[in-house]
Order: sequence, then C-alpha cells, then structure tokens
Amino acid sequence: MKRKQWQGWGSGEQAQQHYLIEPRALAGGGDVRHVSEFLRASGWRDKSQAGGPLSLESPDRTVRIAYTPYGLPGGWMIHGAATGDQDEWWATLGRQTPVEIVAGLTDALTRPRSAHAPNVWAPLQEQRWRTPPNAGHVTATSPDGSAWVQYHQSPGGEAMWWSGAKDEQGNGWAAQFAASTPMHLVQAFSAALASPEPVMRPLGRVPHSTRIRTTSASVLPSQLSAWQQARITAARATTWARNTARSPRPRTTARPHAHAGGPRARR
Repeated sequence: MKRKQWQGWGSGEQAQQHYLIEPRALAGGGDVRHVSEFLRASGWRDKSQAGGPLSLESPDRTVRIAYTPYGLPGGWMIHGAATGDQDEWWATLGRQTPVEIVAGLTDALTRPRSAHAPNVWAPLQEQRWRTPPNAGHVTATSPDGSAWVQYHQSPGGEAMWWSGAKDEQGNGWAAQFAASTPMHLVQAFSAALASPEPVMRPLGRVPHSTRIRTTSASVLPSQLSAWQQARITAARATTWARNTARSPRPRTTARPHAHAGGPRARR
C-alpha cells in the first residue's frame, strides 16, 4: 500500500491556539512525527507492527529506533550495532523528552560526521551552563537549574552519559547514553537541549509549571503543515543529493573497440 504524504496536524483554516514555551527542556514530549517523518524522508525503513510501538531502521540497518508510549519504562530506545571501529551503543530517552531535543540526536544519525572533533560541553558552555565541581563525575547545569548533562563514572569503572530535566514538582524526563555512544551524537543532543529557541505546543499540551515561560500564538493548520513539510522536504533533498553522489557516474568517453571485420592489415 502506498504511503500517503502527511498533511499536517489538522484540516480547516480556523486559527488554533498554541504557545511558545521556554525553556524547551520543560515543554513536554510533543508530536513524535517530528522525529519519525524526518527519518522516513531520510530513507529509514518503517518496521512498526500493526498496533505496536513505532520502530524505524536506518538504511544501512545498523541503527534501530523504537518509541513506546505506554508501559515501563516507555519512551525512546535507540540501538546501534557494532561496525568497524565503532562498538555497540545505545541511548534511552524518557517519554516526556521534547521531540525537538530527541530530533537533535536522531537528525544527526542521517548526516555524515563532521571532520572536527566533537565536544559535548561546548554547546552548553555557549549558553552559560554551569559546571560546578563534583567528585567522580562532570556535570553541567542549565542557568535556571532545571536541566543537566552529566558524565558519570561508577566506582566499578562503568561510565555513561546522563541527562534530564525536572520542574518544581519533580515532573520531567531522563536520558542515558552508553559510554560507547558516538560523541558527535551526544554533542548533537546537548546542542538541542541547550538551544535557547522556544518550542511550540497546542492548547491543552502546556505543562503546569512555574518554571516555564509561555507566549501565546494563533496558528493556522496550513502553517503548521507547511513548517513540517519544509522539514520533510529538506530531508528528502539531502537524501537525494547523498544518494546521487554515491551512485556511479555515467561513462563519458567511448570504450575503444575493434572493427567488425577485425584489425586492418597494413599495406
């Protein structure tokens, strides 16, 4: 069955009430299609079973992403197979992790690695996150104290990355990354987490917290659809360009060939 192109969150042209939320770490989960539709447009295969959780596989079959909205622990599970010099790795992100922050990591899976050495702390330092001394591990905390990133090493020598956010009532999310998780992916996550850009949520999906700041906005469904479609179109264009660059170029010079009657004798 041919997949229909996603047309957005709704139909009709009556303006809907939405809110821009800051800090983004406390905005709540959001629409998972922000993540899944971008990956599908980037050539990822949908492995979801009917009635089951979302399951996507990378084009080279080395990475799987699953999202389970129900049960425990639920949320996002990302698993990368061992390949070449890369060890097996994993990452888990709770259900209330904003999809815009999840996408920071998952979008990076569709792009080639940068030639520059990754630095997980750099995006946090740029946004004035604090790094107080803490024995046994390194921690960076957001300016308002609601979010953190930590490199934790247990007395037994096991290490992992740990991150999350909580409001004044203790509601929030947590994320964990294996120590073997490629650093450029953890950096992409930290950059999305620390971004000062607000994220949008519809009426009824705004968390009840005194730590968030909201700005009201009336948005047409066609605008929401256009914004999401622009993201999908960009993913498709990037995928097409990458696949075109990898495909063999057509031969531009003629192959040398012998005449039908064989080589000519000199006179």
